Amino acid sequence: MSRAPISAKLVANMLSVSGADHIITMDLHASQIQGFFDIPVDNLYAEPAVLKVDKRKHTRMEEQVTALADHLNVEFALIHKERKKANEVSSMVLVGDVKDRIAILVDDMADTCGTICHAADRLLEAGAQKVYAILTHGIFSGSAISRINNAVFEAVVVTNSIPQDIHMAECSKIQCIDISMILAEAIRRTHNGESISYLFSHVPM
Repeated sequence: MSRAPISAKLVANMLSVSGADHIITMDLHASQIQGFFDIPVDNLYAEPAVLKVDKRKHTRMEEQVTALADHLNVEFALIHKERKKANEVSSMVLVGDVKDRIAILVDDMADTCGTICHAADRLLEAGAQKVYAILTHGIFSGSAISRINNAVFEAVVVTNSIPQDIHMAECSKIQCIDISMILAEAIRRTHNGESISYLFSHVPM
């Protein structure tokens, strides 16, 4: 909206003025945020780590959604949401067919979890057999853990971009993927002047 704040630009300026000369991050909420920085930004992806875990466990835990669907050779559907205000969804429309299928919700982050829990209910109403969620950043503020405990999810998979030990102790549905090796290798390669493009599609051993 007109005159609305662009907080990401403020954060970019604060980091630059503080002396940062290179940023390494993962799954920015919008990839265009990289353009707010006047210094190099490497936006890594959690997707390779998610795919590696999926293959290792041999489960059917099947932008983000289309890329994951392509890698796993599965179809995808979209959930269109409209918000009244922050953290409050006014309407939600499912576009696609999930009847008699295992549905996997993919998002970059979950805060209060009202949206993903509402989306999970919508998927079951549309005929999905089971519902999982894969999230890069599990913020889980407020009553989020209680919502997940009472939701229809079989599992909610997150990375440890935010520490999850306490959340996992409070909710058995939360599972964590370790992405520390990706960030560590990105730092090593940056320090040595090596390319990090390999990390956009692979997990370091």
